[in-house]
Amino acid sequence: MTPANWAQWAAEKGGHRRFLTEQPRYSMLSRTIEEAVLPTAQRYGMGVLTYAPLSSGWLSGADPTTKVRARIAAGEFDLSLPANQAKIEAVRELDKVAQEAGMPLTHLALAFVRSHPAVTSVLIGPRTREQLDGLLAAADTELSDDILDRIDEIVAPGTEVNAADNYNATPPALVDKRLRRR
Repeated sequence: MTPANWAQWAAEKGGHRRFLTEQPRYSMLSRTIEEAVLPTAQRYGMGVLTYAPLSSGWLSGADPTTKVRARIAAGEFDLSLPANQAKIEAVRELDKVAQEAGMPLTHLALAFVRSHPAVTSVLIGPRTREQLDGLLAAADTELSDDILDRIDEIVAPGTEVNAADNYNATPPALVDKRLRRR
């Protein structure tokens, strides 16, 4: 039994209200929720409000290797690490898919997240009006099965390109002692 299923079971057995929504991280690079969270949400009719569809800027269309934010978010960000190399390669391949489909990578990323039938809504998190306008332009973008299949070939369903990106895998405070101290 998965934690999501267990939570629903415990609420029912305890006579409590069951969970009605879930707010997981979800993107083309971070797909672990497809394994249990999204099927559980569908099974129980839960709403799913996802966040990080641009994978902390990796799917923004900007070169992720030059972003200061990416270096800070990853701590000892090192481009030579295999997980980062895999991520860079996946982004390059996904960008090719977007270009061939005639859309920006951001539109591909948002449309991918919205295409899952369990996803109710997507938090987009723009920082500027220009970013907001660009992301809102993707609202009506729909992906064909062929495009979705190509995305699946690049990043397999239910997987994570870099497990360190998923805070549920290893909480940052367990790795970096500075986050546990004043």
